[in-house]
Amino acid sequence: MSLLLYYALPALGSYAMLSIFFLRRPHLLHTPRAPTFRIRLGAHRGGSGELLENTMEAMENSMAQRSDLLELDCQLTRDRVVVVSHDENLCRQSGLNRDVGSLDFEDLPLYKEKLEVYFSPGHFAHGSDRRMVRLEDLFQRFPRTPMSVEIKGKNKELIREIAGLVRRYDRNEITIWASEKSSVMKKCKAANPEMPLSFTISRGFWVLLSYYLGLLPFIPIPEKFFFCFLPNIINRTYFPFSCSCLNQLLAVVSKWLIMRKSLIRHLEERGVQVVFWCLNEESDFEAAFSVGATGVMTDYPTALRHYLDNHGPAARTS
Repeated sequence: MSLLLYYALPALGSYAMLSIFFLRRPHLLHTPRAPTFRIRLGAHRGGSGELLENTMEAMENSMAQRSDLLELDCQLTRDRVVVVSHDENLCRQSGLNRDVGSLDFEDLPLYKEKLEVYFSPGHFAHGSDRRMVRLEDLFQRFPRTPMSVEIKGKNKELIREIAGLVRRYDRNEITIWASEKSSVMKKCKAANPEMPLSFTISRGFWVLLSYYLGLLPFIPIPEKFFFCFLPNIINRTYFPFSCSCLNQLLAVVSKWLIMRKSLIRHLEERGVQVVFWCLNEESDFEAAFSVGATGVMTDYPTALRHYLDNHGPAARTS
């Protein structure tokens, strides 16, 4: 045993020192990737706290606040039109208990006159524009605006249609594939490998595990975006579990695991932009930028724009 320790301890110590050295200097192992665009202000569901989610009116409002990214979810209608909609079932959004895929685009109902803001419980958004929009409409209206397109399920036709639209409108570099599931992301990458990728949940866990094992500096990272929930919002505006105790535990553990300046700095220097969602209060903006986040996803682009304009470079370097 003593002989094992005699050799093992120096080896582990050398490994730890080497890992820390390259964690702080990733450019020595990896070619730096210059970003095509940077996300400071991302509009969640197009800015769903100020106007009805995913409507053209909401998108216009977000762009008036100089949003760097429009975050979208897409569904496919029966006549193969890609529409911007968070839910497959239309009940919450319109009151009609039908799936988007069971209707043609022209038959889709209007949104309700008001919708609760998911990450601001008890707050409601209103708007004069209640129509669902096609993804193609957004590509035409905002041709050079970066967008993140999240795919919820394994709908091969939806993925194929989105990939085709992105190619048709020459948006390969400014349209991000997003999905929580690695199996879905694999299909997205196959459909259009030129589009940048964001981390799935399992890949995010792998990065955290690699960081704490000291492996992160040595492994390749194909993703360019790490969209992650801010632990501060758990049990306040984000409730992943029905049990309050579990939410409290997750908040404590995830804050300890994720909110690491050295981790975020390393990802940034590897060309991975770290964007926390979905933050709707100034204290949360401050928490995200204080650990070095690239940007923030919000339902209230006007509030985040006000914060960024008032804090200037400090919002990025604090």
